[in-house]
Amino acid sequence: MSLPGGFAVNTSSRFAFAVHVLALLSLQEGVPLSSEMIAGSVNTNPALIRRLLTMLAEAGLTTSQLGSGGGALLARAPGQISLLDVYRAVDDTQLFALHREEPNPACMVGRNIQVVLRGIIDEAQQAMEASLGARTLADATADVVRAEKQRERKRRSHG
Repeated sequence: MSLPGGFAVNTSSRFAFAVHVLALLSLQEGVPLSSEMIAGSVNTNPALIRRLLTMLAEAGLTTSQLGSGGGALLARAPGQISLLDVYRAVDDTQLFALHREEPNPACMVGRNIQVVLRGIIDEAQQAMEASLGARTLADATADVVRAEKQRERKRRSHG
């Protein structure tokens, strides 16, 4: 994403992809899914899905079943996986980054802005983590199912 003035914003899609993958697995009711099938739903390549599944497995959120008909499975019940668990499994970045270069210490703002921003950013990070911690994969999956039912009702009433 680009902002006016040519500033590039570097945001990770890993969290969104991870929740997508886990929601898909939670709807499988114990039937394993291959990285190719998951990649088809996420609309990305299987290698990226395999890397994501490795991160999720290392965090104890997924497991894999080897052999024919094998694939990824949830390691815990959807209600036992918070979205904060997912975020921590795949995203180690802060919401916002501070300056890449040290600001000018000869300037009043330059001298103090990092300390001020650090407090603001830490508070925002804590609020975001509290929000994710209050929601589970089961909540997200239920919202997906609800959205699909609503979409179907609209389609039937307009068709």
